[in-house]
Amino acid sequence: MFSVLGAALRRWIAVLRSKPDEATPGHPPNESAGYFKIRPNVAGGIGENTVLDRSVHPPIVSRLHYVVEGWFGDVIVATFPCFLVTQETQRALQEMGFSGATFADAEVTISEECQEDQPGLELPRFVWLKVNGKAGRDDFGIAIPFRLVISKRILDLLESLGIPFAVVEPYEQ
Repeated sequence: MFSVLGAALRRWIAVLRSKPDEATPGHPPNESAGYFKIRPNVAGGIGENTVLDRSVHPPIVSRLHYVVEGWFGDVIVATFPCFLVTQETQRALQEMGFSGATFADAEVTISEECQEDQPGLELPRFVWLKVNGKAGRDDFGIAIPFRLVISKRILDLLESLGIPFAVVEPYEQ
């Protein structure tokens, strides 16, 4: 029992530490346009079935297996160097039209620890969001040092669908 509580506590501490004091969830007040850096919740990590080339940085992933270690409702999640969105988010993005990313299938599983910490957790279907756009120009882009940058209209959509644990800050080129 103590190992389960310890694992859950370590994850919560990691979430709390991942949010700098100057960053606030949601977009900052008085921002009507532009681009934003977003650090999605890290709900898990790379699984053993992932195929990646570590000879380059960031690694090139050709098959993604994401192992969820704890999920609290965010419609976009991450693990370096990948992002996933719920299938509902994929549909909403496709309906509005967007630039700078494509979708691919991903294998998503739940870790044993997560099953113990969140019994009965039912995940929505997640898809791999493969970002290939230019930060500050496309709706999705990557800025150095590997930060996801999104347009305001994408931020508005994600906020409407739910990103309670994401950290969002203005992006200045």
